[in-house]
Amino acid sequence: MLFAVIAAPVTILIIFLGDAWLASLLGIAAALASWELYRMAGHTGVRPIAGAGIALSAAVPLVVHGHFLRVLNVPLSALALVMLGLLAIAIWARGVEGHPLAATAITVFGVLYIGGMLSFAYALRYHRFSVDALGGTALVMLPVLLTWGSDIGAYFVGRTFGRRKLIPAVSPGKTVEGAIGGLVTTMLLALAIGRFVLPEVASLGFTTAGALLFGALISVAAQVGDLAESLLKREAGVKDSSHLVPGHGGVFDRLDSLLFTLPLGYFLIEFLMVPAIR
Repeated sequence: MLFAVIAAPVTILIIFLGDAWLASLLGIAAALASWELYRMAGHTGVRPIAGAGIALSAAVPLVVHGHFLRVLNVPLSALALVMLGLLAIAIWARGVEGHPLAATAITVFGVLYIGGMLSFAYALRYHRFSVDALGGTALVMLPVLLTWGSDIGAYFVGRTFGRRKLIPAVSPGKTVEGAIGGLVTTMLLALAIGRFVLPEVASLGFTTAGALLFGALISVAAQVGDLAESLLKREAGVKDSSHLVPGHGGVFDRLDSLLFTLPLGYFLIEFLMVPAIR
């Protein structure tokens, strides 16, 4: 609890500052989460090219930062060379017995899944709808707050009314009632934020239908993201991705839903958000 009390305002401040501050935070988070993912993969008998994967995951937010500053534009050919480089490393470092195909695939997956999806926080901060630092911060925090709302709603409704298991083979504790509770909570929260917060801080908002749809889709994405990581952990035979975050497991455990909701939020804002009516 103490960690969350300290980390949350610091994170919001860094989002507000943006630029290299935000890119660096995202890079550090991506590096730690990808390390956890590659460590989990090791429990399955496959050894990813962890060093290269961690470095590339951390580099993705920095590349996005450079792109938004108009000082860096990485061509697809450069990305292709990186992927070929990973395969070349696997030839020498893993050999036939080291599952080079699986090692390369998991390494690339980690870079795209963690570094790539987390970078949408930076893209949201500098979204074309962002009028200033406060508005950009609001756009980043929108899917974050809705993700938290979905988790909280699912937890309390599931604890109180949960009877039918959702997907017991993947996550035994989750129930259908909890999933519905998370969905409804997020829809109502999106409606409240769209009506009372966004117009004031970002001069933006939703129609009623748009807010409800946004909340519903974000909740579904958040729950799928959580289940996706649960599936990976179950395959690896671990309860938490690590113990880096006191009382909360690992960094990957904290980011699993956001890796789905940040990119989806960016996409949905393009179609569902409208200028605020004052």
